[in-house]
Amino acid sequence: MPAEITLAFDDNRHASLLFGLYDQNLAKVERRLGVRANALGNQVTIKGPAEACEQARHVLENLYARVKLGQAVTLGDVDGAIQEGVLQGSLFPNAEIGRAVFEEIATRRRGVVRARNAAQDLYLRCLKRHELVFAEGPAGTGKTWLAVGYAVSLLEQGVVERLILSRPALEAGERLGFLPGDMREKVDPYLRPIFDALNDFMDARMLERGMQTGMIEVAPLAFMRGRTLSNACILLDEAQNTTSVQMKMFLTRLGEGSRMIVNGDPSQTDLPSGQTSGLGEAINLLAGLEGVGHVRFSEGDVVRHDLVRRIVMAYEERASQRGGSARR
Repeated sequence: MPAEITLAFDDNRHASLLFGLYDQNLAKVERRLGVRANALGNQVTIKGPAEACEQARHVLENLYARVKLGQAVTLGDVDGAIQEGVLQGSLFPNAEIGRAVFEEIATRRRGVVRARNAAQDLYLRCLKRHELVFAEGPAGTGKTWLAVGYAVSLLEQGVVERLILSRPALEAGERLGFLPGDMREKVDPYLRPIFDALNDFMDARMLERGMQTGMIEVAPLAFMRGRTLSNACILLDEAQNTTSVQMKMFLTRLGEGSRMIVNGDPSQTDLPSGQTSGLGEAINLLAGLEGVGHVRFSEGDVVRHDLVRRIVMAYEERASQRGGSARR
């Protein structure tokens, strides 16, 4: 049954920030929830199916609470808020409006960075609470970006003395020896996503100085063997491409005063057919151990771009259909 809801916000400037430039945030709500939202001054009228209108009301009210706290509202924040509303019925079921609901980190270049949805919020809370954190989920959920930002914040605060960022050098069956150049030139393409995230959070000169002094180290997983890594934040990205032996080797590098973060997407492993991924094995083996945290992202947590979310969901749906056919 069609419904109509009118919301009036108490501050025109805050309402304008909520609606977005040229009402782009309202347009996002319209597309995602199938409603019509017309803004006039500090008011917005929502028309459409009753349930969708109610969801839109929850989203806009809670995003407005963020604006009043001085937090920016981007299209990605709108996506996260909508997804939380769809999954939970209301964005913040625990009545946490009135404070900075989602966890945040701060770096000198980027400023304050806040989680965009409940999964990212749990991720940041786990990073702050545990010495070892596993995060698994599809591309675009912010696993690597947030992990690098958190690592940079620890370095800038003096909690750790260095950053060690690593990935397995295994991509689509190619081998390092096939690439031209010296060792750094060979591994750069594999580690480029980590460099991109570092550039987001650190000034280029500080990053280069950190690389030269060894305060920041970006290296393939194979370079970790035989080391004890103390007073460091250690990130292993694309961990689904590690073998059981490699994962055990990496995890046992953890030294005093260090934090370790392990990220991966189990659905995108490039290991040879039949070989067990060290990521899933480690998560199952270490579940429940004191000091170990685990966060699982889903396709609904994708914040990179709305089209990426739909792409991931399409692949997940096909995988589910194939699994159902195989069982029959």
